[in-house]
Order: sequence, then structure tokens, then C-alpha cells
Amino acid sequence: MILRRITANFRGQDWSAVAIELIVVVLGVFIGLQASNWNENRQTGAKSADFTQRLRADLRVEAWAWEYQVGYSNDVLASAKWAADALSGKTPLSDEALLIAGYRATQFEFTARRRATYDELTSTGEIGLISDPALRDLAMDLYTLPAFNTILDEGSNNPYRKAFRMAISYDVQQALAATCGDRHVDTGDYKGIAHSLDHPCSSGLPPQVLATSAAVLRNDPQFLQLLRLRIAEVAPTRTT
Repeated sequence: MILRRITANFRGQDWSAVAIELIVVVLGVFIGLQASNWNENRQTGAKSADFTQRLRADLRVEAWAWEYQVGYSNDVLASAKWAADALSGKTPLSDEALLIAGYRATQFEFTARRRATYDELTSTGEIGLISDPALRDLAMDLYTLPAFNTILDEGSNNPYRKAFRMAISYDVQQALAATCGDRHVDTGDYKGIAHSLDHPCSSGLPPQVLATSAAVLRNDPQFLQLLRLRIAEVAPTRTT
């Protein structure tokens, strides 16, 4: 329709009408492009806000998980030291206390990472949607940090854990896990971190069973040596 009018006005040499029609066309194209750009920017802004909110939520969970890891490692470290001091003769412990400390020294905690948002952003090349450079840099530093994987590898493969689990009967270990093992801590519960492993407990095992199991640790020098190694492995995760 517009093109037909322009052609007609051109043939009639009505230059004013031609100019007006051309201005209308240009304005229409300009307004259409502006509307398209505005809509695209609006969608990008909404997407950026959504990813930013999700990433911040994930990082808050990651911050809590690190605090939990540190608190839990402190409990493991304390138990390892008590058991090592008992086996070296530095500090006397009852058979039950030695077994509890010895069992807890085998433990490690690994919390599943909250990295779905970061992985989505990086896999799609949209990390630039996070407009806050400090937030973006923090996420990139955190999710490329190997510390969590190192903790998992050292925890699951530490030789003291393997030696203890092979030497102490399954029934004793099951009893220790049931009454003296990890306390559940809800994600985000900072108060629950304290003494999540180091808490008062009783194994409920008969004295003879406790004595027999504790003798396994007391009579084999490798357990003291492996506990010293365990202490060296766990100690660096403590806060100063």
C-alpha cells in the first residue's frame, strides 16, 4: 500500500508526498527496530536477574557448606588427637572413649556442590549475564577451586580409615555409627555445625567387647602412625 502510494506520487512528481511517505516508512522501520531491541533487552535483563538471583542463592549454600566442612574437620581432628594421645600414653582414655575417638577420626564429610547455575552459565557461554564483576569473579574462583575434591579424595582414601575399618568388627563399627556418628545438619543451619560429630554419646557395647576392640588399636603400632598422618592431613582445613 505505501509502496503503491510512493510510486503514484513519484509518477505525479508530487515530491512532498513522496518525502512524507518515505519519512513514514523510515520511522516505521526505526520504531520497529527500537521495539525489537527494547524487547530483547528486557528479556536479557530478566534473564540476567534470574541467573544472578540463582547464583547468589547457590553461593550462599556453598559458603555454608565450607563452614560445615571446616567445623566437621575440626571435630575429626580433635578425635584423631585424642586417639593418638591415648595410644602414645600421653592421655589415658577408657576403652569406649578410645574406640569412639578412633572411629570418629576415620570420618569425613563431603557436601554435594551447588553449582548447577554456574555450570549452565559457562556451558552456554552466558557467564556475561552476571553483570556484577565481583559476583562473577567469586563464582569463577570458587567453582574452579580444587579444595573440595581434595577433601573428598583424602577422606575416602585415607589409610587410617581403611586400617580401622578392616581391623574392628562390623558390629562394633555399626554400634559406633548409630550412636556416635554424624548428627544430621540441615543445609544453611550454621548453629547445627558445632559438634555435628563431636557430641556426647555411649556405644552401648558390653565391656568385654569394648576391651577386645580397644586392644586391637592399642597393640598395633600402625594405628598411632596412621593417626599422626591423619592429623597432618586434616589440620590444614582448620580456620585460624
